[in-house]
Amino acid sequence: MYYYPHLNRYLDYHKQSLQDIENFWDYQGRIIPWFKRWEKVLEKNHPFYRWYVGGYLNASYVCLDHHLDSIRRNKIAYYWENELGQTESVSYLELYNRVNAFANFLKNLGVKKDDVVLIYMPMVIDSIVAMLAVARLGAIHSVVFSGFSKNAIIDRIEDSKAKYIITATHTYRRGKRIDLFPVVKDIDLPYIEKIIVLDRDGNFKEEGKFVKWNKDLEFVYVTPEIRESNDPLFVLYTSGTTGKPKGILHSTGGYLVYVASTLAWAFNVNDDSIWWCTADIGWITGHSYVVYSPLALGLTSFIYEGAPDYPNPEKWWSLIEKYKITEFYTSPTALRMFMKYGEDHIRKYDLSSLRMLGSVGEPINPEVWTWYYENVGNKKCPIIDTWWQTETGGFILAPFMGIIPLRPGYASLPLPGIEVDIVDEKGNSLPANTKGFIVIKKPWPGMMLGILNDEEKYKQTYWSKFENMYYPGDYAIKDENDYIQLLGRADEVIKIAGHRIGTFEVESAILESELAAEAAVIGVPDELRGEIAVAFVTLKEGIQSNEEIKQKILMKVREVLGPVVVFSNIFFVEKLPKTRSGKIMRRLLKSILTEKEIGDISTLEEEASVEEVRKAYEELKKTLA
Repeated sequence: MYYYPHLNRYLDYHKQSLQDIENFWDYQGRIIPWFKRWEKVLEKNHPFYRWYVGGYLNASYVCLDHHLDSIRRNKIAYYWENELGQTESVSYLELYNRVNAFANFLKNLGVKKDDVVLIYMPMVIDSIVAMLAVARLGAIHSVVFSGFSKNAIIDRIEDSKAKYIITATHTYRRGKRIDLFPVVKDIDLPYIEKIIVLDRDGNFKEEGKFVKWNKDLEFVYVTPEIRESNDPLFVLYTSGTTGKPKGILHSTGGYLVYVASTLAWAFNVNDDSIWWCTADIGWITGHSYVVYSPLALGLTSFIYEGAPDYPNPEKWWSLIEKYKITEFYTSPTALRMFMKYGEDHIRKYDLSSLRMLGSVGEPINPEVWTWYYENVGNKKCPIIDTWWQTETGGFILAPFMGIIPLRPGYASLPLPGIEVDIVDEKGNSLPANTKGFIVIKKPWPGMMLGILNDEEKYKQTYWSKFENMYYPGDYAIKDENDYIQLLGRADEVIKIAGHRIGTFEVESAILESELAAEAAVIGVPDELRGEIAVAFVTLKEGIQSNEEIKQKILMKVREVLGPVVVFSNIFFVEKLPKTRSGKIMRRLLKSILTEKEIGDISTLEEEASVEEVRKAYEELKKTLA
């Protein structure tokens, strides 16, 4: 395993960063350019903390103008490719020109400071142009993942009172054209003034409030709007399983300082990096680590428009070879999918350009970590397992530059300036190897400004459970070296005969059988024990489902976790229902088993997976009847 003996030096550095966080973050604020330096590093009005008060800047200037007087002027900012094999690249100067031209276009349409602009776009360079153009005008962008439904878009518009929509005619996914404009075309809300449409096929016709975005707009310089550090840069909605999504509001100054710092700290990127974060811009990972931090640091990034395993499971590895990717950041869900296909499709390609691997989106099982390390990184690349949220803005836990010892399945330690603890129900610190709730004890610059239009919900959701501690809602455990392992959402816990078992723990045990490629575990009611576990499992290629395989998996779980985990059943399926961002939709599985309405599945990658799960359940019911 990769090991570099600098742990004690890092722990000393981390301790020093917490002794005076204002002085620490004052120094770190210089990582980005400001029009005017701040007057106060931190203003404490718990829980509404404000960073770099009185500092003035503009996000578009930070990401573009700042680089034009350096060697980065003609450096590639983005390489892009799609499923059709079409490619594009853009330098920092070219991106600057396109952002100014589009900002002028928006300005002429009436977009002004503090307007909310909803962006519903595919993974193309123009989407990044749109975000930066909105920021240049001092407006606030609300990016909506391009797989969301019309109703989801309406909810976000009604909450944010967005005046403009920027979209495209279509995108491509698994070889199919997916229309985007028709999704928003009939949205008839009084605040919508214009719908701007990127014409990708040359057939779009302007009419009424529908305006065509031509990519050959003439360059006109637009002076970047001066923003105070705590003016909002964007609102991004979390898509919870219950209730309406929350509009998470992020600042300009503190957010940009934090995401630039955390990317540099965690991945040790530099001017020769070719960075690939596989996230969509519709998620916080896309905002923070596809757009704002790579551009603030002057990196070259790669973005891809398409599914990870289309037309075959070799696609991503061929792209890493082609573009000589140096740092690769993706989700455990995607990795588990590739594990199912075996290693032959990876070994065809030269991945020697890789220096760092990363994981994001959910806890990474030790088995997946090891597979990633051995097969993608060829046992030479540190794995930067990150834990953070939409609300935190950027990484909270990650192995600093990969130079501290790595432990499979553990997100390691807090980054500098971040104080994290594991506590019990009363907020008391727990001893090593005791499960509890993860909390953040000091404010940090990347933290959200609040929830749009709902200050009380912000206070109740994140600050009411524990006094003066930010509560993310996750369950975790800390080892004797203070390394932290995330065990999933605190509400994704099965309570079996009084024992609280995280679904992540059970899923990891199933994967240890080396028979399963993926697993999703949920709890269902049981009269005797309160709850028992049900697992949905996809097997690795070449392994056929039968009773013997089921018993081997059950025995492995018993070996790893003991007899406390009681199963109702294990269902074998070819595919698990996932969102297009790769997250398993466990609520759908639970709805099927409890025979409830499954609700909105517009973000689902493939509806057939739901039907397969339903069919497996129905067949079981027949055998038991």
